[in-house]
Amino acid sequence: MEGHVLVIPKTETDRFFDLSDDYLSEMLLFAKPIAKAIENVFPCNRCGISVVGLEVPHAHLHLVPINSADDLNFTRGKLKMTPEELSQTQQKILAAL
Repeated sequence: MEGHVLVIPKTETDRFFDLSDDYLSEMLLFAKPIAKAIENVFPCNRCGISVVGLEVPHAHLHLVPINSADDLNFTRGKLKMTPEELSQTQQKILAAL
């Protein structure tokens, strides 16, 4: 889905909840304005948050514009975007920060 953002910590760990409490708190505080920007830029009911962690051995957080819980279904095919489209999406989010 357009507007899907990954928040990836600089600390390398496989499991999200192996991060320290302070680091987890900081990640959520870092993600908050990005989530608000996503909600302002993309037509959605809210910005969903998900920690799946099975696709790569590195803790990360998904921020996804959603209209239903089904929009967080990661078994679907990925949206294919050109580098230009990705850059435009990035610029929309950055402009809303």
